[in-house]
Amino acid sequence: MATLFRSLGFRAGVVSALILLLVLAIWYAATAPTVAAGGGASGLTPEQIEYAKMMGKEVGTGKSGGFPTLTQMGSTVWGHLANPFYDNGPNDKGIAIQLAHSLLRVGLGFGLACLVAIPLGFVIGMSPLLRRAFDPFIQVLKPISPLAWMPLALYTIKDSSISGIFVIFICSVWPMLVNTAFGVASVKREWLNVASTLEVTPLRKAFQVILPAAAPTILTGMRISMGIAWLVIVAAEMLVGGTGIGYFVWNEWNNLSLTNVIFAILVIGVVGMLLDLAFGQLQKAVTYVE
Repeated sequence: MATLFRSLGFRAGVVSALILLLVLAIWYAATAPTVAAGGGASGLTPEQIEYAKMMGKEVGTGKSGGFPTLTQMGSTVWGHLANPFYDNGPNDKGIAIQLAHSLLRVGLGFGLACLVAIPLGFVIGMSPLLRRAFDPFIQVLKPISPLAWMPLALYTIKDSSISGIFVIFICSVWPMLVNTAFGVASVKREWLNVASTLEVTPLRKAFQVILPAAAPTILTGMRISMGIAWLVIVAAEMLVGGTGIGYFVWNEWNNLSLTNVIFAILVIGVVGMLLDLAFGQLQKAVTYVE
């Protein structure tokens, strides 16, 4: 079985590499400069070339005046990764500094959500009465877009950074709360009966019977919450400004630097993937396999 999984993983890696090469080939072909007969660079007439130069686009130099080429993207990626910690002022910071600000906000908001959602989910899951009582409030508040809370947060808190943390908290709390309550309520009745027969104290039963049984479901909720939190922080930072990967994207768009915007998008995706993989490993570690 282990050999089969290793073989499947290797083949999946090969397919992923081929898909990546195909995407890069399409990108290269789509951004390659062309020269048409009777026209200038990229098939443009002299009037079009002059207009493109007035608009700040590069023509006649082998570079694409529209979507960035692979060479341009490679140069941008190398420039950011070569010195990720530079700080030249409020609007010019390295990508590592921007990521650190975003991860700090996500960590604080996510941590606060854990402190609220997991204990409250335990209580709700252990009480059918509370589960029914809280369900209408959860169903009403859960579908509200996190960004809809931003104006209220800015008005009441009056601090953009703390408002961003609040948005992370409010979007992270619901998946954890629902999954924790579901996991606790789904613990096998036989295990609880054995604990009652042995006259186990409620606190010990919660930590030694219910928590290990519900841990995979709780981690699933935390994994979903982290994905949503990382998704929301980008949009929140675009609104509050200052620092963070979301503000970096917005600032580079205002500077008309499409290569930096694409680089930031790739960074956001890679960091999100790493966070998901980390929670996936934690979920496997607490999952009991018979």
